[in-house]
Amino acid sequence: MIQRYTRPEMGRIWTQENKYRKWLDVELAVCEARAERGEIPPEAMDQIRRKAAFSVERIDEIEQETQHDVIAFLTCVAEHVGPASRFIHQGLTSSDVLDTANALLFKEASERLLDDMDRLLEVLKRRAFQFKDTVMMGRSHGIHAEPVTFGLKWALWYAEMQRNRARLERAAETMRVGKISGAVGTYANIDPDIEKRVCRRLGLEPAPVSTQVIQRDRYAEFFTTLAIIGASIEKIAVEIRHLQRTEVREAEEYFAPGQKGSSAMPHKRNPIASENLSGLARVLRGNALAAMENVALWHERDISHSSVERVIGPDSTILLDYMLNRLTRVLDKLVAYPENMRRNMEITGGLLYSQRVLLALVNKGLTREDAYRLVQRNAMSVWNEGGNLKDRLKADPEVAAHLSEGELEKLFDLGYYLKHVDTIFRQVFGE
Repeated sequence: MIQRYTRPEMGRIWTQENKYRKWLDVELAVCEARAERGEIPPEAMDQIRRKAAFSVERIDEIEQETQHDVIAFLTCVAEHVGPASRFIHQGLTSSDVLDTANALLFKEASERLLDDMDRLLEVLKRRAFQFKDTVMMGRSHGIHAEPVTFGLKWALWYAEMQRNRARLERAAETMRVGKISGAVGTYANIDPDIEKRVCRRLGLEPAPVSTQVIQRDRYAEFFTTLAIIGASIEKIAVEIRHLQRTEVREAEEYFAPGQKGSSAMPHKRNPIASENLSGLARVLRGNALAAMENVALWHERDISHSSVERVIGPDSTILLDYMLNRLTRVLDKLVAYPENMRRNMEITGGLLYSQRVLLALVNKGLTREDAYRLVQRNAMSVWNEGGNLKDRLKADPEVAAHLSEGELEKLFDLGYYLKHVDTIFRQVFGE
């Protein structure tokens, strides 16, 4: 299922082939920096450039014996390079390679996630303007409140996803950090200048200070950001699920010809994509918690974080890629029912106008408490006995003493609630 909504590029980022390619990129960048400083003879550097390679299968074979992936990788590369391989990995520790390569992997993944968000934002904007003036009931606590437009919901989602995109950019920048400082981060066996040269070559920033690893508060920020984006996706999905309820049916997921909703009930059209997204957001939150638990390591480093990140790195980025693409598809084809929106607005007999009547009575000189009592008394009658709020207010002598029939008629004007929709759209989308 995930493959249907995930671009293959995201999956390829986390293949063993690409991971080892990034490891080799780091090792070669270190060698190039050392060669520039005269620490590797030109002929040896030329040999390293020409021959450095690896085989995933051979690394796996060596690791069966060494039980150490980086040593297996270096052994495999040495088999290709020959005698000049003695210059590879000099002064480094495994995490110099792992964490710097991770920065490159997360940089790739972040670029694709940002592309996903751009496509989602385009759909949100287009449909916001499509439904800008489509009036519907606004709800609080799930109960009718006052009118909004369907377009305002989309504008709200757009603004939130814009914030999420900015969050992701910041988190990706926080992760764009390399570390070439040796076993406990002291540069004892490698000059700090090499770290600067390597990071410049790889498009990273050098960590200002590190232990044996890049500090995991950076990772916690990144994975928490992915979880926040997932929470926003869930927010949209939950709204769709509510709007698709049979009793509401103001919008629903597109139901394709031949699609089936239930093995037992042929009439069913269920919001399965939105339910799916609601559930998957929980996985992102769980992975964010795991990332936060990785922040505290023993002394200069242990490897309790490593096993976790081998799971949550691919899982969270691939999963969010899937979620963003699936949500984009759902929203692009979401079916709206404006006639049902209008119908639902009318089922309470004009109760949606209660606040405007309350304010009109206050403006006539009543205390807020007295005005509230008058309007609520008539509103409760409509709730309990049916009828129409405007008619009941007209028949109430206490209300009539302050508001004429003509004044009451003017208060029941739907356009009053929508007069600032254009202003909100300008605030969200600009002029």
